[in-house]
Amino acid sequence: MYRRRAGLSNTSDHDGRSATGRWPCRRYCAHSVRTYARVARPASLIENVAGAAGSIAVGRVARSAHDGYTIVIGIWTTHVANAAIHALKYDVLNDFEPIALHGSSPQVIVSRKSLPASDLQGLIAWLKANPDKATAGTAGVGSPPHVFATFFQSATGTRFRFAGYRGGAQAMQDLAGEHIDFMIDAQANALPLVRDGKITAFAVTGKARSAVAPEIPTVDEAGLVGFHFSVWNATWAPKGTPKNIVGQLNAAVVEALADTKVRAQLMNLGQEIFPREQQTPKALHAFQKAEIEKWWPIIKAAGIKAE
Repeated sequence: MYRRRAGLSNTSDHDGRSATGRWPCRRYCAHSVRTYARVARPASLIENVAGAAGSIAVGRVARSAHDGYTIVIGIWTTHVANAAIHALKYDVLNDFEPIALHGSSPQVIVSRKSLPASDLQGLIAWLKANPDKATAGTAGVGSPPHVFATFFQSATGTRFRFAGYRGGAQAMQDLAGEHIDFMIDAQANALPLVRDGKITAFAVTGKARSAVAPEIPTVDEAGLVGFHFSVWNATWAPKGTPKNIVGQLNAAVVEALADTKVRAQLMNLGQEIFPREQQTPKALHAFQKAEIEKWWPIIKAAGIKAE
């Protein structure tokens, strides 16, 4: 009997308080560790480590022994955006062994109910007619809602102010209360309020319609072609972890993601599970590298820095 610690990158300073970060990771992490226990018979500990947008947890794993006893479940924020926003003491791409991609969460563009727009093009037109007057809710500097709204400004030629909150859920409640104008956030945060008729949904940022909200058009269908992005999650081990251990961990991830209960829980949160062929270490490395190449220039050009 030995101990395998799964360090969960709970990005509680920013999106860790949202459905995109903490909830899917906890559901997946608990099941994947149980799955690994069936494969390799270890005793396991799931540790939720908060602080600095998840970089404390990820940094701890980067400094851990590369013996397979410590792994981390991270997300887009921890393994892409943070490196462009924070002065990290580790390399998000090269200080880890990739294990597997899990799922991704396309975001949804929503507004207060009374905003005078019936579709995405109407929202963009209203923002252009009211430059620097509208407010977009965020979960703090460098959070997905902040970065994606900044990307939205660039893509649409609009200008608006940002209203920062401690988390996406708090911002969404203020959107429903008509205190801010619009937001780009996780489906799990937004859809309950959309279905209650408290906010308006214009589009999802995936290439296909959401399985949990097929009535909402994609950004392509809504006229903002190519405005695609999502918050994704994956598993890594410290750099130098032996290939045979990485293989065992990958097998556990694949088995967990094939479990019907896990798939149903993740889908209910708006998560889209990556196809089996993308659940490999090589695929994760290539995917993360491409995301870094896409997002670092956008974040740096916008001057987004940790407060």
